[in-house]
Amino acid sequence: MTLSPWLQAAAVRRAGVAAYGPHDRQQLEIYRPRGETVPLPVVIFFYGGRWRSGSRRQYRLLARVLAAPGRVVVLPDYRLYPEVRFPTFVQDAQAALAWAGAHASEYGGDPRRVFLIGHSAGAHLASLAALGGVTASEPANGERHQVAVAGVVGLAGPYDLLPIRDPLLQDIFGEAGSQPDAQPLGRVHPQAPPFLLLHGGRDRVVGPGQSKRMWRRLNDMKASGARLVYMQRLGHFRILTALLGLSPQARVVQEEVARFIASPVAAVGRSGPDSHD
Repeated sequence: MTLSPWLQAAAVRRAGVAAYGPHDRQQLEIYRPRGETVPLPVVIFFYGGRWRSGSRRQYRLLARVLAAPGRVVVLPDYRLYPEVRFPTFVQDAQAALAWAGAHASEYGGDPRRVFLIGHSAGAHLASLAALGGVTASEPANGERHQVAVAGVVGLAGPYDLLPIRDPLLQDIFGEAGSQPDAQPLGRVHPQAPPFLLLHGGRDRVVGPGQSKRMWRRLNDMKASGARLVYMQRLGHFRILTALLGLSPQARVVQEEVARFIASPVAAVGRSGPDSHD
């Protein structure tokens, strides 16, 4: 991607707004490039906000940038604490994924190539939605759609939550007996899809060790594979703005994501972890 984010965004249109459930925050938007006709890979982006804040309206430019190279991008909201607690927001992520599997082809997307991208708490949601292990909610229309996730991109994600000592997080994730269910690290299995894990070396919100432990677990379990990339100069939020194109390190981040979406198994087969200044 060599154009500025604003020039990229001009080539993308919002193709629709849809509900994936009956609640106000179970809404999503769909973005796609103008003029593209072949089935395109589908990207679902989950934003962060410590499971208690955020809105898709804040990420519309990012959705356009992600769509510009030739992708259908789905941008969902999901219910937040204190309205809900775990596992409801994960069930919302699963429901958004199911919606994409059922409807992406209506917008030119390829339901066989669905990728999940998440930042911070959104990476947690994307991981659990892809790995399973959390009971899905009953769909409002009575229909279920199984989606084979092609790959997961985690940006500064929390994957190893235990032990939970923060009182707020204890309230979000419930009693100690239910907390292991909320941990992506514990949900890794041999059939897990490929993962690309990107983390800033200066992240003081979610330590870089979170991604390293997840990378090790994915490889130890002999899953499809995982690639770990450290961006040493980036913090928790700047790794997201790098994906947007607003950082000197943007090229590396965007190229890693583009390579992964083009061929996830080949991308994770490269040596790693890698570190970039």
